[in-house]
Amino acid sequence: MKTLLPKSLALGFAALLTLACGGEAPQESDFEQEQSLVGTPFADRIVSFTPGTAAGFGQSQLPNIVLGAPQGSGAGSGSLHVLSLGRNGVIVLEFTDIAVTNGPGVDLLVFENAFLKPDGLPFAETGVVGVSDDGVTWYEFPCASGNVAGNFPGCAGVTPVYSNTSNGISATNPAVAGGDGFDLAAVGLTRARFVRIRDSGANGYAGTSGGFDLDAVAVVNGVQLP
Repeated sequence: MKTLLPKSLALGFAALLTLACGGEAPQESDFEQEQSLVGTPFADRIVSFTPGTAAGFGQSQLPNIVLGAPQGSGAGSGSLHVLSLGRNGVIVLEFTDIAVTNGPGVDLLVFENAFLKPDGLPFAETGVVGVSDDGVTWYEFPCASGNVAGNFPGCAGVTPVYSNTSNGISATNPAVAGGDGFDLAAVGLTRARFVRIRDSGANGYAGTSGGFDLDAVAVVNGVQLP
């Protein structure tokens, strides 16, 4: 997880130190300093869950099945450590110690249980991701759930999950973790304490495991909450 010290604070400290040593004060663009954060980069609480038709799988393991780290099974297999939302089902999660902040590149990862079929194409069950800092005003990332040829741009539930607590693959590194990444800059938000995932309604719905299957969410660029 990338953890950012507020630029104004970092700049102030460094400017004082540099000037005291006879050097030139650094510019704001020089700063993306890391600091240690207290807490975990995963969702801490379920605010609400409204299952849709064909939901049910994973509900007996709530809340922990969607809190904490992902349990990915790699490219060729979908994890069973998931909660099925059902048709148009919606879940809202909250970060209580470390929030998502707008930093370089991907800020948030959403993990489902997508996998690659023998033909190399993804078996995807798409979800629409929204973010909020207050839990009232929401910003949704556009999700082209009908664009199969384009690999469902903007949707969650498309990319296999490689990170698992047993394999040492970081769940906060978009280059290796798998899952689908979201950049707060795309919706004009600087911080998000809440994540909402809504089944797109364009998936398969049979039995009790229909629709988007949520494994976990993870902060990539984080900021400490008071």
